[in-house]
Amino acid sequence: MKSESEKRKFRGKKADDVIFPVQFELNEMPESYIGFFKEIKQKVLTERLKTIVSANCAMTLLYWDIGRSILISQENEGWGSKVIDRLSFDLKKAFPEMSGFSPRNLKYMRKFAEEWPDKEIVQRTVAQIPWRSNITLLDKLKDPELRLWYAQRTIEKGFGKDMLVFQIETKLHLREGSSLNNFKKSLPPNDSDMTAQIFKDPYVFDFLGTDDPRRENELEQKLIDNLQKFLIELGQGFAFVGRQVHLEVGGSDFYIDLLFYHLKLRCYVVIELKAGKFEPGYVSKLNMYQNIVNDVLRHPEDKKTIGLLLVKSKSKMMVEYSLAGFKNPIGVANWESDIIRILPEEFAGILPTIEEIESGINSKSGSRSQRSKSRIWK
Repeated sequence: MKSESEKRKFRGKKADDVIFPVQFELNEMPESYIGFFKEIKQKVLTERLKTIVSANCAMTLLYWDIGRSILISQENEGWGSKVIDRLSFDLKKAFPEMSGFSPRNLKYMRKFAEEWPDKEIVQRTVAQIPWRSNITLLDKLKDPELRLWYAQRTIEKGFGKDMLVFQIETKLHLREGSSLNNFKKSLPPNDSDMTAQIFKDPYVFDFLGTDDPRRENELEQKLIDNLQKFLIELGQGFAFVGRQVHLEVGGSDFYIDLLFYHLKLRCYVVIELKAGKFEPGYVSKLNMYQNIVNDVLRHPEDKKTIGLLLVKSKSKMMVEYSLAGFKNPIGVANWESDIIRILPEEFAGILPTIEEIESGINSKSGSRSQRSKSRIWK
């Protein structure tokens, strides 16, 4: 019986404990696979949605509790608006990663608690919709019955904020009839605007403490989209090989952001994108990718693989020390000043030129500073 590794498809040559897996085509799968995949996909979508809706509900109930506490304190202590300003300052200092504690938002929390005094109704209905949609209900409607009706329709129909505004302004309740029904707790449709809104809601991700990774992923995705477009259309010989190229090394999974082959230089180009500042560990990982590509994918007549690391910011001295000792040609550049500023029409000339890359490949041993400077592209 063949081993598991022998059954798998891969690109390049065989190497011990290293593989670039390539997926089988759908027509090579069993007939029942499509139905099986759809079933698993639906389970994932449903559980993801349950999780994010639950987080949104918990956050909205927290906002109600904060608003209720502000109301009670103002009624009992006679506090004015300056307390909200100070509370905003202290909360943002205590939770700097959260953007939901502005004075304006705290006032909306107070109004939210004031307009919805029954926490049970909040929990059953309005806590199920995004916070911005709740703000829309507070701003656009004075009648609590109508607010509740539109909150129900928002969940049932999956209205996003803009569609909710449209439906309120065009008086959907008069067109459909505004009688309230026994609301049955349910999830909005997976493909609805409301679902998309919840998954992108910064308040929710701030609340969960996961906003920075989310923003980094979105930023890297945007960078990859723009850079890919440039290298394919204007890249002077860059041939696209893959994006998020999967490789397994010693039983661990890794993903190369972008992999290209340069037709003129006759070498692979590995590109890694980082949304934050330069860290020395990035170079080590990029160097590992280059070594693996050299060993598994490179043909005998190809030159050594080039590595390009794009970061938000970098310390020149830190980069020089980090690159010292590496034999692979590696470039470190700022995407913020070198790339993003002039996307996408004026890309040309921003990434290292062919001459600079060739210089990095052909540079002979020298001092640490000389070796490193040839690889720090600006």
